[in-house]
Amino acid sequence: MILEPSYTLLEAVYMTIITITTVGFREIYEPTEGTMIFISLLIITSFGTFAYAVSAISAYVIDGEFRAYFKEYKVKSEVSKLKNHVVICGYGRNGSQAVTVMEKHKQSFVIVENNSLAIEDIKKHSPDALIVSGDATHDEILIEAGIENANSLITTLPSDSNNLFVVLSARSINKNLKIISRASEDNSDKKLRIAGANNVIMPDKIGGAHMASLVMKPDIIEFIDYISAQEQIDINLEEISFDELPAKFKNKTITDIGIRQLTGANIIGLKGSEGDFVINPKPNTIITSKIKMFVLGTPDQIKKLKELFHV
Repeated sequence: MILEPSYTLLEAVYMTIITITTVGFREIYEPTEGTMIFISLLIITSFGTFAYAVSAISAYVIDGEFRAYFKEYKVKSEVSKLKNHVVICGYGRNGSQAVTVMEKHKQSFVIVENNSLAIEDIKKHSPDALIVSGDATHDEILIEAGIENANSLITTLPSDSNNLFVVLSARSINKNLKIISRASEDNSDKKLRIAGANNVIMPDKIGGAHMASLVMKPDIIEFIDYISAQEQIDINLEEISFDELPAKFKNKTITDIGIRQLTGANIIGLKGSEGDFVINPKPNTIITSKIKMFVLGTPDQIKKLKELFHV
């Protein structure tokens, strides 16, 4: 040691270690006044450094765990309050598009995703979105996402077999749930419907058919795209079910309901109680139980419609 020339290097190291660790072994030599000062400073410095390191590590661990726990608790609390929301399984290309539509229409939703990179992407583009981190094929994860109180489920997982598991699980938990599933293979359509899916969407197939239609009937397809485009601001489509009609309009004809006269919007189609569609229904058509009306109009007309029928 510098303050004790009589110490060898090994003895100096030994004395430093027993001093820092406070194991209490005796000194090799009786310390001088200078050695005592040095040892005192060494102990203070060592303890200060150790205490700071422990404090910093503890703060990092505890703070990180607390943040994660608090965030998980907050999500669970908010999900438990939801009713008639949409559960979206998977945040790939189709899932992210579904989220965009939900946000545009201010529809409450919960995203189920187990990929950490996808979760970071959600936080970046949809910071207010409720996220349940986990495997959507597991019942407990769907329950955590509030599937029991949900109105609809959209599963966009890349694997048809995983989508099948999700559909089976969701249908077993909520018999009244509307389920829309993505599929890649033609033979998956029937299986998914048997499992409980109301609708099966094949993006690749739809894309090819759409492109072919643009060749055969370009103007008609462009018009349909125009009125159905989510970013369209000068025209809207709205649906009204029988249950949403005020009592005075139920079991009345289209003429008696008078949507065009009251709002300026037009009823362009109906969906019957058996799932059949009627285009441009006759004015004397009676709107009965389980029938849905499809109405086309400008934003102002649709606004009047919603105010009139409280939809």
